[in-house]
Amino acid sequence: MAACPVFIPAESFPSILSHKALIHHFQTNLPKHSLTITSPVRQKYTVSPPSSLLLMPSWSSSPSLPYMGVKLVTYFPHNSSQNLPGIHGSYTLFSSTTGQTLASMDGTVLTLYRTSSVSGLASKILARDDSQVLIMVGSGALAPHLIKSHLAAKPSLRRVIIWNRTHQKAQDLAETLSKDSQHNEISFESHDSLDEIIPLGDIISCATNSTVPLVKGEFLKPGTHLDLVGSFSHEMRECDDNAIQRGRVFVDNDIAMEEAGELVGAFERGVIKKEDIRGNLVELIIGDKEGRKSSTEITVFKSVGSGTVDLLTAQLVHETYLKRS
Repeated sequence: MAACPVFIPAESFPSILSHKALIHHFQTNLPKHSLTITSPVRQKYTVSPPSSLLLMPSWSSSPSLPYMGVKLVTYFPHNSSQNLPGIHGSYTLFSSTTGQTLASMDGTVLTLYRTSSVSGLASKILARDDSQVLIMVGSGALAPHLIKSHLAAKPSLRRVIIWNRTHQKAQDLAETLSKDSQHNEISFESHDSLDEIIPLGDIISCATNSTVPLVKGEFLKPGTHLDLVGSFSHEMRECDDNAIQRGRVFVDNDIAMEEAGELVGAFERGVIKKEDIRGNLVELIIGDKEGRKSSTEITVFKSVGSGTVDLLTAQLVHETYLKRS
């Protein structure tokens, strides 16, 4: 008799999953399974502008990863005015052997963990090992996850400065993180001028819905690692062309070159060519493409997400949940 599917709510995730564990899981399993997981291009349907519904299916053909899954995500950017998250989601995991439903889990929190851990893994590879200052641009639901992921990836970090258009939100997040006993040795603070703090950043992580460039390349100091997470459409853009031009640019997967506003716009304006993209995350992990070449080089990592990392995250959550239940 088949076991009943399990439901894993959002509040269970912190006891099941850590950013450090997921970064390690991606580093170990992305190269192993990236060629055996099929992840069609994300389907996006406009519900009522600018709100949308996204579908992200994926399935594995490897016996060592007997899963398939689908994530449903709603994107309602105006929710912030109602003090609600802009993104909601649900993930369902199936057996790729029998097709049976294995688990349903909160897709919003799954996305927060997987997105931030992809950035953490890129930071682990591309950011300087002596990085001390992290600038967090944005203070939405993803921001604390990105901060914790970068801290897990780069233990040398000692100072986190948060900027948000609404300064109070940045202040609130800094105060909340300051109370986390796991990070007693880290200084958390907020600042109301992004241009002033960009030159301080060893790692700059951006998670916003901005359609206007926030990070200006002229302010990036040598050796900075710029992590761009927010944009997933041509209209969205978190940094200017100068930042793209000054850095060696890497992507989480090749779809970023079709979807990300920073890259698509730079291609259209002749700032860089597609051939100038230095590699993707799997190529960096296995060493096919060289990451940071010097302590003064600026590196840029642009992620848009994929069903592949969703499936690997759901795998780890499900298997860890079963072990502990």
